[in-house]
Amino acid sequence: MTSAADEAPLWQPGPDRIAAAAVTRFQSWAAEHHGAPAEGGYASLHRWSVDALDTFWKAVAEWFDVRFSTPYEQVVGDRSMPGATWFTGATLNYAEHALRAAEDPLRADAPALLHVDESHTQIPTSWSELRRQVGSLAAELRALGVTPGDCVSGYLPNIPQAVVAFLATAAVGGVWTSCAPDFGARSVLDRFQQVEPVVLFTVDGYRYGGKEHHRADTVAELRRELPTLRAVVHIPLLGTEAPEGALDWAALVAADTDPVFEQVPFDHPLWVLYSSGTTGLPKAIVQSQGGILLEHLKQIGLHCDLGPEDRFFWYTSTGWMMWNFLVSGLLTGTTLVLYDGSPGYPDVSAQWRVAEQTGATLFGTSAAYVMACRKAGVHPGRDFDLSRVQCVATTGSPLPPDGFRWLHDEVADDLWIASVSGGTDVCSCFAGAVPTLPVHIGELQAACLGTDLQSWDPSGEPLTGEVGELVVTKPMPSMPVRFWNDPDGSRYHDSYFDVYPGVWRHGDWITITDRGSVVIHGRSDSTLNRQGVRMGSADIYEAVERLPEIRESLVIGLEEPDGGYWMPLFVHLAEGATLDDDLRDSIKRTIRENLSPRHVPDEVIEVPGIPHTLTGKRIEVPVKRLLQGTALEKAVNPGSIDNLELLHFYEELARERR
Repeated sequence: MTSAADEAPLWQPGPDRIAAAAVTRFQSWAAEHHGAPAEGGYASLHRWSVDALDTFWKAVAEWFDVRFSTPYEQVVGDRSMPGATWFTGATLNYAEHALRAAEDPLRADAPALLHVDESHTQIPTSWSELRRQVGSLAAELRALGVTPGDCVSGYLPNIPQAVVAFLATAAVGGVWTSCAPDFGARSVLDRFQQVEPVVLFTVDGYRYGGKEHHRADTVAELRRELPTLRAVVHIPLLGTEAPEGALDWAALVAADTDPVFEQVPFDHPLWVLYSSGTTGLPKAIVQSQGGILLEHLKQIGLHCDLGPEDRFFWYTSTGWMMWNFLVSGLLTGTTLVLYDGSPGYPDVSAQWRVAEQTGATLFGTSAAYVMACRKAGVHPGRDFDLSRVQCVATTGSPLPPDGFRWLHDEVADDLWIASVSGGTDVCSCFAGAVPTLPVHIGELQAACLGTDLQSWDPSGEPLTGEVGELVVTKPMPSMPVRFWNDPDGSRYHDSYFDVYPGVWRHGDWITITDRGSVVIHGRSDSTLNRQGVRMGSADIYEAVERLPEIRESLVIGLEEPDGGYWMPLFVHLAEGATLDDDLRDSIKRTIRENLSPRHVPDEVIEVPGIPHTLTGKRIEVPVKRLLQGTALEKAVNPGSIDNLELLHFYEELARERR
């Protein structure tokens, strides 16, 4: 691994930017009031944040003026993982904090939300209007009998009504859960049937890629298959009448009612998120009102450096944790940009167009979108006014080095590029954005505050400059309080704590450099291990997909019964490309020269497409299982895949190899 002295950073924040950053001001304040180190910059602050965990999180609560309606007895009670307890005895409400900006007379009429669809018209919702709608809907939910702990579900796109429904649910102490309307009925039922919702908010359809997609039949199936529903709320996005027995959205948000915020225990459930569920039913992950409130205030207020003057845009759907993270931008008084539409309609520049039109200051997207823009040869900095964009953040998969260079060259040379990595499991980042640190190509800037992130070898020894397992050795407040329908906690334990007892193992390969930055190499459960040399699949993708002929790729390492190891590389070709001997040689030479001769694939195989989860991640483990001869219905949960037909190719290939 390159040492800190070996290369110049791609970007370096200037002294004025460092001085103005919230994390700088927080460090000075915490040094004065809580014994944090005044010198040493971010590295010393991070060390203190994990060494003095109680004091750090107490300082975060004070800095952001968290309103505890009942005071806490201690910050961290039981520290064991799983099962750590936080701010014991405290009561509060997440939605109350999300709507605080509406209490400021100077902010009440400013936009809390900017909604943009594929027509690229903006519809603002002011803070006062957002608060009024939440108050009206919360009262209606109570009238429907929703009580603290009841589950409320949304089958909704990224629209203002989804934000209102979530905040109203949180206000009454309900538990929110959502799926995007591009999910089919089976995928939704795999999730919602586990949590037994009492209310379902739904649209009649959605617009995507210039077309209307009607969902009346899917909604009817959901109503039939969710017997716990007491009410269904119809949002006429496509203008259709409410089906029989459904309530009309407009009537539920019409009253001028101040919201009543149920004061709930710190660890009271806020929402249920779901794992991708590629090999079984998705895990129903429960996170708490207080834990998410504290973690997201830290993440959005200090790491993303967002406040009342900012506009926060992240391309996401309601079926991905980034929607929940985006909504938490309200906690810092930040205006949210909600884009509901295709990332590539009418062309691949769609997201940059939204950033320009809304004046986004933080633009969040996926690494895949950045690389698609690079391949398409677009020039965002030339073609759009992105002068307000201070940061482009990416997640979903590691941003390849070429992605860093492209953003720097084609968006702005003074651009803070924040590749971040975390997970649905904590609805946050383990490592990523730090506004006061330099950006090095291919690296996440640092571990996040309060996150004792380490890289471990198989015996549990920490590593620097070498590839190891991503572990977190101390609890974070947004770690799940439990999984739904996991009464003895065994499923939760086995998901993260079965390899290193008492230590969170996330399932990623990482390198922590000697400068404290982090490199993500991909999932450890699909790692390529040849002759004892481990490599993440992300490294292969980054190298191969530089080639203009390759649209996307998938690499699998297969341990064979005779002790051999077969490593095929599957490639989805760009239009007009042909997989001939020259291209095969070019692919192998690229891997040999840029990565490792040991990880040159045994075969390069053309495929009609690469399968993904519904949130856009390549599925490696299910394909590996198919190639090992596992039946399709056992290798993968069909409802979790974007295109099930693509898997038949791998199924047939497995038959041919037997």
